[in-house]
Amino acid sequence: MMLPAALLLLGALIAVVAPRLLARADWPDREPVVALWVWQCVVAAVLVCCALSMTLSAAAAWHAVGGHVFATAPSPVVEAYAPGTAGPWAAATAVALAVGGLWSAAMLVREIGGARARGRRRRADLLVRAPLLPGEVAVSGRLVVLESEQPDAWWQPGTPPQLVVTTAALRRLKGRQLDAVLAHEQGHARARHDWLLNCSSALAGGFPQVPVFAAFRDEMHRLVELAADDTASRRFGRLTTALALVELNEHRGVFGPCPTPLAHVPARVHRLLTPPDRLPAARRLRLTATAALVPVVPVLVAFAPGLRALG
Repeated sequence: MMLPAALLLLGALIAVVAPRLLARADWPDREPVVALWVWQCVVAAVLVCCALSMTLSAAAAWHAVGGHVFATAPSPVVEAYAPGTAGPWAAATAVALAVGGLWSAAMLVREIGGARARGRRRRADLLVRAPLLPGEVAVSGRLVVLESEQPDAWWQPGTPPQLVVTTAALRRLKGRQLDAVLAHEQGHARARHDWLLNCSSALAGGFPQVPVFAAFRDEMHRLVELAADDTASRRFGRLTTALALVELNEHRGVFGPCPTPLAHVPARVHRLLTPPDRLPAARRLRLTATAALVPVVPVLVAFAPGLRALG
């Protein structure tokens, strides 16, 4: 049965073609939220291809699995898929894909566990550096001010989540710049960008040899910052948000000739100061709808023999 192999080839095709098309397109920086959605749909389509191929391979290799998969299917559909009649390649494919799925789950658990452990350490450090006053109760969204000579601000996920800003940042940020920085961090929190970063890092860490997962991780880290920048700039203006970015990062040397881990900051500032035109609403809707259909394609391919049998 060639359907599992066709699904794997389809997944490989999506994994190769989609990132190249996105890299050549000029709209992701103009619409980072739409680009985030498109990337998620692309990776979901690749994973769906693998999951369906594993399921159909297992059904073709073992009667017991095929009986469960096609338990409620009409006889013509079962005959179209011919479960339990494949050679040893089907069993090997099913086992390999199952191992890959378990490995992905383990990497995700490790990534989430590591993120939570880091969060617990940071919250404990926050309690040491900024303890609650007698009678004070920790609440969601509480603003924590830390004494520090390094200007910085970040959102600390957890229970409860907290906004953290240093005293150096309070001294450097003028007027509405602080509001823009806090709106940026709140944008990350409302969109749950930490989950996107955890999932993309888990896939890239678990399968470093798969380029689409590495590109997914890199683009998630870049696009979530652009999306949060847009959230802040819509409320407080692009110039204010750009100046706030400069004030927070100038001391890190990111605007010098030597590359740094924060080399994306100058590009973000340039984007804020020279804003690209947004896509028309109709095109944004088309892109969103088209991306949502990408994970549906492997499902249609998998169901094609059964649909033909019923027809």
